Amino acid sequence: MDPEAQVEPVVNPIEMIYSVLKDCIGQTLKVRANLGRSKISEYEGVVTEVHDQLFVVEVKRKRGSVERKSYQYVDVLTGNVVLMFADGDEPLFPQPFVTIV
Repeated sequence: MDPEAQVEPVVNPIEMIYSVLKDCIGQTLKVRANLGRSKISEYEGVVTEVHDQLFVVEVKRKRGSVERKSYQYVDVLTGNVVLMFADGDEPLFPQPFVTIV
């Protein structure tokens, strides 16, 4: 038996989230964030930046102001932050998070 044939490629879920969000830069997403103590924040925002450890979403507020919110990829991995495309209700990443190899 060939030992290399038995090895399945390992997908790092953080890298997968990073690559998907990098493709979403400039797109509007629905964000549902669990703030703890039964507080849920829901809004639509545009993904503006994607970094090694976090991503940034800009939310337009009243009177033309813009609020920037940042989240870590582990927030998406644990389900504390759920992302959806603005035109649908299907989560961008499955909950609970699973990697498909």
